[in-house]
Amino acid sequence: MSETKATRMSAKSAAAKDETPNGFTAQERAAMKERAKELKAEERARKDRSAGERDLLAKIAEMAEPDRAMAERIHAIVSASAPELSPETWYGMPAYAKDGKVVCFFQAAAKFDTRYATLGFNDDVANLDDGTMWPASFALTEMTADNEAKIAALVKKAVS
Repeated sequence: MSETKATRMSAKSAAAKDETPNGFTAQERAAMKERAKELKAEERARKDRSAGERDLLAKIAEMAEPDRAMAERIHAIVSASAPELSPETWYGMPAYAKDGKVVCFFQAAAKFDTRYATLGFNDDVANLDDGTMWPASFALTEMTADNEAKIAALVKKAVS
């Protein structure tokens, strides 16, 4: 088989998977581009907390339901539970940072076409350690009073 034909076949199989030859999906490439923009804006946001919150709220406003409602509640819970965290965006999703490092983040289900949204915590700053095994992300399908209480407790523990 000629190199040209092999290249075309490889490109076709990558396109069939909605991936580039380097293996990233269109959603992953979009998230990486979003993150590059965010890195440029982070310095500005560190100097101006309100800029980070404006960006975060704009991203939440773009979300479809039920992701938007969950993100709005998480924003309210995190803001009340850990006011020392700075709101910002991270890979195009709402996030909350301490000293420029993301502690926790919300990933909408629609972002990567998954069946549930995710509340995640980053290992290098979130203080959730509990023995030799503990959860670092949580699936969310809806916000309940019980979930809200658990989120508030997790966020408080993460920043402790």
